Amino acid sequence: MPAFEKNRRPLRILFVGLLFAGIFPTRIVADNKEKNHSPAKSAAAESDSSASELIGSGRLIVDHDEQSGDSPQEPQSQAASPQPKSEWHYGGFFDLGYLLDFNHPSSHLFRNRGTTPRVNELDLNMAAAYLTKDATANSRWGMELEAQAGEDSKIFGFSATAPNLGGASWLRQIGKADVSYLVPVGKGLTVQGGVFSSLIGYDSLHAKDNFTYTRPWGADYTPYLMFGVNASYPFSKKVTATVFVINDYFHLAHPNNVPSWGGQIAYTATQHLTFKETVLYGPHQSDTSLEFWRFFCDSIAEWKRNPVTVAFEYQAGTEKLATVGNLRALWMSAQMPIHLTVRGPWSVTLRPEFAWDRDGRWTGSAQTIKAVTTTLEYRVPYRWTNTIARLEYRFDDSRGKGGGFFRGAEVSPGIDSLTPSQHLLAFGVIFTFDSRRSKGS
Repeated sequence: MPAFEKNRRPLRILFVGLLFAGIFPTRIVADNKEKNHSPAKSAAAESDSSASELIGSGRLIVDHDEQSGDSPQEPQSQAASPQPKSEWHYGGFFDLGYLLDFNHPSSHLFRNRGTTPRVNELDLNMAAAYLTKDATANSRWGMELEAQAGEDSKIFGFSATAPNLGGASWLRQIGKADVSYLVPVGKGLTVQGGVFSSLIGYDSLHAKDNFTYTRPWGADYTPYLMFGVNASYPFSKKVTATVFVINDYFHLAHPNNVPSWGGQIAYTATQHLTFKETVLYGPHQSDTSLEFWRFFCDSIAEWKRNPVTVAFEYQAGTEKLATVGNLRALWMSAQMPIHLTVRGPWSVTLRPEFAWDRDGRWTGSAQTIKAVTTTLEYRVPYRWTNTIARLEYRFDDSRGKGGGFFRGAEVSPGIDSLTPSQHLLAFGVIFTFDSRRSKGS
């Protein structure tokens, strides 16, 4: 391990240099020999009309527009020539939410949560603005740059068991910040570096890209973003492989100077059925001996046929702790979201889930959590904007030593009362705008 124990300052300098290279890519001479390919994590993930494909890296972003039926099309003249699509895109969104917790905790906290963490108050959970460029055969450099703020941006990338990365207080205001290059090799090798969407998980950090307003437990305890480098290659129309090297399990944590490694295989079995398997291996403790490395795997299957989408995700993680007794910690979680477009802009989602933190290594408390979420959604698309309204009921049940949710007032100064179950009624309004929706983009 000594070979890895180097200061991370060169990585940060390289990261800044990559950003400048991505912001001014039009000075690079384009190579037109290869077919157009998107980056490993496509810039389209920033649009609320992102493709629902498991091929490629990054958390799966569901395509709500496909599930909402056909929208009216503007009549076009047969003589009109099609306008070229722009490689540059920009946009933004804001997300306002109110979570009514019937336990009425005085702390206003949804215990053990990194997203939608506050209850019984109106919060700006997320607001962001972004600029992206697609990597294509005509212009092989791509980039993503995103600034964000809100309750969901405050603690999602940190670890409760490791020190923070230097500069984390301002880095948390940065979402994706990466550059990519489409290498003219075979079917097209895409290399991406910087802060990019996580290859682990079905759900996005941004509620606008998900079927439900609140995220599942498995999403909040796996990375939403990764800091490092990945390379993706489509071996065929059905199989894409990706490898990656990242700084740590959580991108704003810094337990040591040894990187973590991983890979992903995405497979399209049929037009409607897709699979994705991702593994991660690396140290998340100050002791970087191989026996203490964390192993994590994430398995996703999705079946999609209008107007229904059904997915299943299973996660498992384990690591031996460098403490007295060398306890081996274990984490498991699973979810099965079922989404149905009822008619036009109306849709409903049901999501049962469970999470088991046997030793409290992930959530901080040894507990088994069972939860079910139901969501009613209404969408109002207009030109290049989209307004999303969601009404959601959620029930969580936590059993085990240290488990439970906050209830009422403190029983004594600094000590909150806990109860094993929690009922939430959530109201969310999300407004998005994206230049991809404008005519000719």
